[in-house]
Amino acid sequence: MAPSKIKNFFLKKKAEAKLKLGVAGPGRKLNSEAPPPKAGSSKQKDVYVPPKRNELSAEAKAAANAALARFEGKDKKEFNTSLAAIRAQVRKELEAEKKSKEEGHQSAAEQEAAEQEAAEARKDYAVQGVFFRCPMIGDEVLPYKEWKGKIKEFLYEQLTADRGLTACLIIYNCNPKDKAEVCIETLSKCIENIVNNPNEEKYKKIRMTNRMFCDKIKVCEGALDFLHAAGFAEIELDGEPHLIWSEDNIDPECSLETLLEALKAVEPIPVELDRNLQVLLPSQVKRSNLPPDFFRISPEEIKREQQLRTEALEQAQILKTKAMREKEELRTINRYKFSLIRVRFPNGVYLQGTFNVYEKLNQVYEFVQSCLMHESAEFALVSPSGEKYVEQDEHEKSLYDLRLVPTVVFNFTYENESKSLTDFLKEELMLLIQSF
Repeated sequence: MAPSKIKNFFLKKKAEAKLKLGVAGPGRKLNSEAPPPKAGSSKQKDVYVPPKRNELSAEAKAAANAALARFEGKDKKEFNTSLAAIRAQVRKELEAEKKSKEEGHQSAAEQEAAEQEAAEARKDYAVQGVFFRCPMIGDEVLPYKEWKGKIKEFLYEQLTADRGLTACLIIYNCNPKDKAEVCIETLSKCIENIVNNPNEEKYKKIRMTNRMFCDKIKVCEGALDFLHAAGFAEIELDGEPHLIWSEDNIDPECSLETLLEALKAVEPIPVELDRNLQVLLPSQVKRSNLPPDFFRISPEEIKREQQLRTEALEQAQILKTKAMREKEELRTINRYKFSLIRVRFPNGVYLQGTFNVYEKLNQVYEFVQSCLMHESAEFALVSPSGEKYVEQDEHEKSLYDLRLVPTVVFNFTYENESKSLTDFLKEELMLLIQSF
């Protein structure tokens, strides 16, 4: 990957003016030099020499040997060497070995059964997962967890070429968000102190055993790389490791002000949700189960929810108020992060795509329009309840707000002058129809 991608990332963010870039105050030339290392103040102590012992007398040796013999005699155990005892011991060990093998076979069988069950469940999934793209790094379409690994690998590859800016991205993208934010705040303060107080020596030295440093900076990946790029070097003073700042050590590609600005402007490297576009036959649409990636909860919680759903059928006959029904509906849709949208065309073919629950209905219309043979034709998507969502404010609402979660099937219809059209999806998309 080209190292320029890192700089382009920050230039793009700055040009878009989407972030409030921090201003570190008027620029100054930092002329003060790093303090010379202090000589150790502690004097070398005399080496301890143990006193020479007198050799034991013959009587003392004899007494010691007798005591040792008595001690060893107490620890000796008498073993039953009869034939019956040996056979019993062998039988016991063989039974233990057999039991261990049986448990191992049982564990392997259980694992194989679980894998088969998972494979059978995947066959019934409406879609095999949720996938993403990351244009900054590559063209692959991968699950989110795999992208996180590739993003981390990509950033560490860029460290040697663009250390300071890359370190900013590592801090934000390779650490838990809460730790990263605390680290960024602390590092920003350290650099601001140097920029705003160029003659204060106390701001140019950080003791690496300091609790604040250990709890807020050292624990984050990329933090030390950032400090090194900003001009800090590791030196031992008074027997303790320190970071000492010097203007000569600053990364030649960046100034302190640039690094501070980048640190405050940093954002996660964006990954884009892939629509995972599919064109399906009516028989394939029967699959309605969603994979774990669609849920906010864990697979174990999903199973528990399924059990509760079965138990809830018994209470279905109970009269419920509108408020009670709305509360239950919200509790259901809050389990999901994504929604599977299907559009049924008059010729029986279905178009399927994956959306974030907070994406707007307008984005669904744009997705469908991009797939049409006649992109300029007017059309409507009719909900299962018969609603067309013709108002503009409805198009600006999210799928969550419109309760189009976790799955919905729209009926496609041409509108106005386009009603006479009989072609729907592009020919290249029709070729995506395949048997599963």
